[in-house]
Amino acid sequence: MERPRILIVDDEQDLCQLIKTSLTKEGFSEINLAGTIEEGWKRFQAFEPNLVILDVMLPDGEGYDLCKRIREVSRIPILFLSAKSDEVDKILGLAIGGDDYITKPFSPKEMAYRVKAQLRRAGVYTIEATAKTTAAKATNVGPFEINSDETEVKKDGQILELTAKEVGLMASFMRNPNQILSKETLFLNVWGEDFYGADNTLMVHIRRLREKIEDNPSDPSYILTVKGLGYRFVPHN
Repeated sequence: MERPRILIVDDEQDLCQLIKTSLTKEGFSEINLAGTIEEGWKRFQAFEPNLVILDVMLPDGEGYDLCKRIREVSRIPILFLSAKSDEVDKILGLAIGGDDYITKPFSPKEMAYRVKAQLRRAGVYTIEATAKTTAAKATNVGPFEINSDETEVKKDGQILELTAKEVGLMASFMRNPNQILSKETLFLNVWGEDFYGADNTLMVHIRRLREKIEDNPSDPSYILTVKGLGYRFVPHN
């Protein structure tokens, strides 16, 4: 499979480099940068990216305008970045053709996994595409171990009887120990779909996963709920 090409359009150079570094660590090597709408449009035409990370506020206008241009010729995933957290802004970004919306500041790891989720949905990314990178990473987190292709999880050396979705949740948690992961991020990582309306689905899977990994599922010590934000995985030994 061809390596996914990613275009980042943001006038904050330090932020662009941070995102690029994070994506490079996850195995993405074809990354191009632009700082304005016009530069982004030119690079989009020349680079033909598989995904665009697009800031809302740019020196020569709003990223929404570039999104509209791209949507006239392409259906590739577009992921908006913005310092605006109002629901109206998120709805606008999605309504004009965006596929995801991340509010600054954000975790670089969260960005990387949202990018992966969108590329999976678009059919241009698979785990095998970055198998070498995945295999090279540590697979032991606390008492848990996950194999290189993220299909099997062990606790204290014993294989856990997990469903595919439960393994996916553990993979997301083990990549981000001690960090808060939003429900939206977890759902995108595991289901590869938008989270809207899926709160009950995620809660059911988290409850079932706790029943299999926690010593006391009613008083969990590994997967903690962070009210209003999401979940935190605490991999104590």
